[in-house]
Amino acid sequence: MRILVNGDLHESTGAGLAALLQQLGYGESIVTTALNGEFVAVAARATTPLRDGDRVEVLAPMQGG
Repeated sequence: MRILVNGDLHESTGAGLAALLQQLGYGESIVTTALNGEFVAVAARATTPLRDGDRVEVLAPMQGG
């Protein structure tokens, strides 16, 4: 299925958000995720399904000031 991740189109081989993050190389990285504009908590990623055309945002924390 085709998923838009941070504005770039990706083919996803997994059925859920956690699988997509693994596929993209985020693994156990500390990131914040949103699906179609809605925040998805870490605990919910494994049970959050994806559908063709979904929009996923992955944000890493920034340091500095």
